[in-house]
Amino acid sequence: MAMEHSLGTGTELDGEEQKCLPPWRRRKFQMEGSKEKIILNIGGVRYETYSSTLRTFPGTKLCSLTDPHAPSIYDYDPTTKEFFFDRSAEIFSYVLNYYRTKRFHCPIDTCRSVLEEELAFWEINETQLASCCWLKLNNKEVQPEEFNIWDENEQADDQRLIVQTERREFSWRTRWQPKIWSIFEKPFSSFSAKCLAVVSLLFIVGIVIIFCEETKAQYEFFTANFSSVRYSEVPHNKQGPHYHQAAYLLHLELFCVLWFTFEFSVRFCFCPDKKLFFQNPLNVVDFLSLFPVYIELFVAGQIQRMPSLGLWLGFLRIVYLLKLLKISKLIETPLILKVLCYTLRSILREICILLMILAFETLFFGSLFFYGELLGSRPSYTGELHFADILLCFWWALITLTTVGYGDIIPLTKAGEVTAALAAVFGVLTIIIPIPIFLVKFKSYYDIAVFKQKLKRSKKR
Repeated sequence: MAMEHSLGTGTELDGEEQKCLPPWRRRKFQMEGSKEKIILNIGGVRYETYSSTLRTFPGTKLCSLTDPHAPSIYDYDPTTKEFFFDRSAEIFSYVLNYYRTKRFHCPIDTCRSVLEEELAFWEINETQLASCCWLKLNNKEVQPEEFNIWDENEQADDQRLIVQTERREFSWRTRWQPKIWSIFEKPFSSFSAKCLAVVSLLFIVGIVIIFCEETKAQYEFFTANFSSVRYSEVPHNKQGPHYHQAAYLLHLELFCVLWFTFEFSVRFCFCPDKKLFFQNPLNVVDFLSLFPVYIELFVAGQIQRMPSLGLWLGFLRIVYLLKLLKISKLIETPLILKVLCYTLRSILREICILLMILAFETLFFGSLFFYGELLGSRPSYTGELHFADILLCFWWALITLTTVGYGDIIPLTKAGEVTAALAAVFGVLTIIIPIPIFLVKFKSYYDIAVFKQKLKRSKKR
């Protein structure tokens, strides 16, 4: 009767005819249309619902049943006033519940292929499946909490340094801040941002090449001046052959650092959140990379009297190599790297425990090796042991536990050989046992990541 009443009040009007109605008549028509009931016969099981429920997801087959021309398109019985579909009634109950609650669940004992076929018929994407049912359907041993952890990690990554477009005051900085920030921080936001990213990359590659050339010159100067004497014995007026080359490289390095200074200053000034800006490790690297050249220019006179200071400044230039990590901004981070990062975060506690065990084994086997070699040596032993103190024994224990084994320190007594064998065995066990834990976590996060990728693609479509 509800169907007959609604048809009599004008629900057969199409969209253009509805627009011609007065506003009060249109609102009344919409209210009556939302109360209209539609009867569905799915495989002999009768379902009754409101048309407004079926309009929850436009573009689907159930939503098209609310169209006035639906009775002429689908199998409609005017006597019983119901649509008939020869489909699975059990799965349809979950489909209809999805339109009511906007959360799609499925029966536990459903075959995946059958579910995919039913969802394809009702024009519903399988990625809309709830995470708990997705785990059951794919036989994944993943805790539902890990879905929440993955979402929190992704939200934390996406919300870092988001451009704030809303401002209470309308000034020049308000107008230009989002544009300039996007140019310097988002390489793919515009053509100018791409050009700026390429220029910045060329400067980074250039300063890395300069760093390599400077290390070569510093090594030549060190071997020419300090190979046979100590630092304190070097005459102050003695200059190596590298000084002219270092000055030439210093000018090129200064040119690159000036560009980095300009880039960092602009990014810092137009950053929406200064606190989050310095929480990014890449920004910290950019900041630290500005100091070595300026310090060397400031203490240029003292480097002549203290050549070791130049070597320390060269050591600080290692931070230039870390700037190569900014190349990751020019490419989309592979899914496998994201999964690896999240996996390491989730097993951080296990990693700390493993390091504690490794440190204990290093101290224990190092001490055992030290006293085993000393006590195991016979009184008539005239050979020379390969260590001078227990610290070198700790070094031996570490490289033995990690199965590196450089061979710079080797056991010479029976007790030392037994200790070395035990250390090698325990080292292998210590490293191998945590691997299954890592693999299980990695596989869980990888399955979640693949599911999330499918969900994003379906939403974009």
